Amino acid sequence: MRAFAVLTALVLSFHSARAAAQRVVAPAPISAAEYAARRDSLLARLGDGAAVVAFGERAPIGFPPFYQVPAFRYLTGFLEPEAALLLVRRAGATSAILFREPRSARDVITDGPAEDSAALAARTGLALRPLAALPSAVDSLLAAGGVLHTLRDVRPYGGTVDSLTRGAAFASALGRRTPPVAPRSADAQLDSLRARKSDAEFSLLRRAADVTSATLRETIARIRPGMREYEIQALIEYGFRSRGADRPGFATNVSAGTNATIVHHRASDDAADAGALVLMDVGAAWQGYTADVTRTVPASGRFTPEQRAIYQLVRDAQAAAERLARPGASVRELSDTARAVIARGLTRLGLIEAEDASFDPPWVPSCATTPAACRQSNLFYSHGLGHGIGLEVHDPAYSAGPTGPTLARGDAFTIEPGVYVNRQRLLLLPDTPRNRALVARVRAAVDRYHGIGVRIEDDYVVTSRGVERITSAPREVDEIERSMRRTPRAEPARE
Repeated sequence: MRAFAVLTALVLSFHSARAAAQRVVAPAPISAAEYAARRDSLLARLGDGAAVVAFGERAPIGFPPFYQVPAFRYLTGFLEPEAALLLVRRAGATSAILFREPRSARDVITDGPAEDSAALAARTGLALRPLAALPSAVDSLLAAGGVLHTLRDVRPYGGTVDSLTRGAAFASALGRRTPPVAPRSADAQLDSLRARKSDAEFSLLRRAADVTSATLRETIARIRPGMREYEIQALIEYGFRSRGADRPGFATNVSAGTNATIVHHRASDDAADAGALVLMDVGAAWQGYTADVTRTVPASGRFTPEQRAIYQLVRDAQAAAERLARPGASVRELSDTARAVIARGLTRLGLIEAEDASFDPPWVPSCATTPAACRQSNLFYSHGLGHGIGLEVHDPAYSAGPTGPTLARGDAFTIEPGVYVNRQRLLLLPDTPRNRALVARVRAAVDRYHGIGVRIEDDYVVTSRGVERITSAPREVDEIERSMRRTPRAEPARE
């Protein structure tokens, strides 16, 4: 009994020390003044006489958990369900009203009380009305000749087809009026605002990146051969929450072995065998803002020669893009440079015939119209170099320059090249003479590197000082192997 008490004290002491080591001053939340400036900026882009109706998330029934629609959160910071926002600009003056659903006695019993109205109005600076009053408020605007705009209220990755949400139902009802009203979309104007992050947003992204990096550093050191993907997922998500993050910013991707060659594989039951790689594409959300980091490590703690060759190729491609990243840089130039590095490496390894060699892919109807999509390198590197991050893991980013998007102050983005080698990819090719010749030449190399999937992803912000990488989990080969060194020990038996 005494031994148990001592062990318990040691465990509690360890957790207390760990918590103390992780306890840092959290960044301040977005201020009410910044939310108000966002709303005013959106209306300014739409012009005088504009009105915007935005809907928040509806209340879920148990699962999935409630999480506010990004666009609505960006404009209000309001984190309760069943709400709408009405913005109006008239004669240069702006107003904002938050409409929310009152909670019944039954709702209070099951879901708890809503935030006090007076406290909410003081905190946000928004006028408050019951949700049932929204239609009459819109009617008054339309009668006064206002130009009505709406914002999409789909969740991240909800797509562009919006047929079931409250916003779509609202627009449809307006279309059935006499005379019909066709609201305009304000999505493009809002996206251009969201692409430029403020200093307050950068602080939240840095904290999300710090939590994600620390969690990955700890998880990498604990990976052992035989661990299941879901066990590694549990370590990662525990690391996020134990460090104070809201939740994972997107579905955690833990891919062991050949699963790492599937770009969007989700953590499941497969084991990380001794000779396998483990790819982890993960991100913690902090006050809604999510990091997005990918690391690929050997389950055994040491890369095989084949794994090392592919890994170093991907890392070289990322480094080449990083060297070009600066304010004013062309996003396309970063992407083309990384892709050229990968094409040279794939040629050297015998996985493609030449850097600019083509094939007949199954994803485009004609190589004559899209020749870049028909490069053989796309067979093993089939996604873009990166994307914006923020309230969504694929957030709006980049300014439009004369030759395409460019990096500018306020951008937050990723750089994430990858190479994925799997025999199945050869089986997906259309049976054409050109493809048969390609398969004959590269089959031996594909067999040699089969099952190796590597992606390396980091997060960056563009400030007045230039481009800064804000993620710090181990990524060089020797860093990873050094962090995974451990004294051999018996692994627990697994069913």
